[in-house]
Amino acid sequence: MKTVSVLGSTGSIGTQTVELLLANPELYQVQALVAGSNVALLARQAIELRARLAVVADPTGHQALLDALDGSGIEVASGPAAVVDAASRPADWTMCAIMGAVGLHSTLAAIERGGSVALANKEALVCAGDVMLRAVTRAGATLLPVDSEHNAIFQAMADGNRGSVDRIILTASGGPFRTATIDEMRVAPPEAALRHPVWSMGAKISIDSATMMNKGLEVIEAARLFAIASEQIDVLIHPQSTVHGLVCYSDGSVLAQLGSPDMRVPIAHTLAWPTRIATAAPRLDLAALGRLEFSAPDTERFPALRLAREALRLGGGVPTLMSAANEIAVEAFLQRRIGFLDIAAVVEQVMLAMGMVETDSLEAVIEIDRLARENAHACCRARQLHAA
Repeated sequence: MKTVSVLGSTGSIGTQTVELLLANPELYQVQALVAGSNVALLARQAIELRARLAVVADPTGHQALLDALDGSGIEVASGPAAVVDAASRPADWTMCAIMGAVGLHSTLAAIERGGSVALANKEALVCAGDVMLRAVTRAGATLLPVDSEHNAIFQAMADGNRGSVDRIILTASGGPFRTATIDEMRVAPPEAALRHPVWSMGAKISIDSATMMNKGLEVIEAARLFAIASEQIDVLIHPQSTVHGLVCYSDGSVLAQLGSPDMRVPIAHTLAWPTRIATAAPRLDLAALGRLEFSAPDTERFPALRLAREALRLGGGVPTLMSAANEIAVEAFLQRRIGFLDIAAVVEQVMLAMGMVETDSLEAVIEIDRLARENAHACCRARQLHAA
């Protein structure tokens, strides 16, 4: 029986992970569940999975969690330090699905503990890639990518011939504005940007998909996960979201991973790796699908992809500040304080203002993240005032 912990159990990735654990109770023993503030759902999950520990990051939820789990025998804790402690507890496999920079400490703690770490937090490798990868080497941990695209590449490289890889290809649906003009995107409200044509995701990642920043973050993540140069990573628009990633080998072979657009597939792959478990995900029917389309992305309409490649080229703390500025700009757009096209503009403005910065520790990463957020807030306020 594999011991597992789920960090971010009440979010989109977390709830689907819990679904898979509940379907296979004979295979997994849950050590710890961590949630942000959804005490009711966390308590229900902990009871159903017979978890040993339940942690709510928001300390104001401590008493409510205690009350909900009274008599269950499940240990209860709360606060940021408790989240890191939960990540440090022994487990064969840990799902790291606490999104954003707030998830960095717990992800690093899980890596430093060793074992298999299922990585659903893009920011871990984008913002703190050097720090995380050094910790992986020291601890002998195994990183298992949960993003559908990186998981596809991981599967297509399963034969171990990484030295023969010419390039990898990440696919993108194109989001809700795939065929929209710049003028249409300029006036697009949050509701339109959140209307993803294929995937059901949280608000932040849905906006990142609309700007294609998510694909830019994935390029950076892929470069670090697979130790491959930026010029060996391509992106293709693929509106059917059926081919999730491709690996091109030096002999001319191209291996692709296909599947229905359902996150339970890559989650299950990491959970069971190196074996497999069944999921309830819809089975792919290629005959019904009829055709698969691919096209190159338009970096004029979607400059976020260009900005991410530039951040990867510059290295150091530039990806950190880019990601932080993007989080603030997305939040401002969702609050209707800036326009859709302002998101990438704010990110670029922060990148130009802050320039080259270095990161040699998690503390340095967090400080750059803080400064970038302050800068991005100022840029958003200026654009809001200008618009007014």
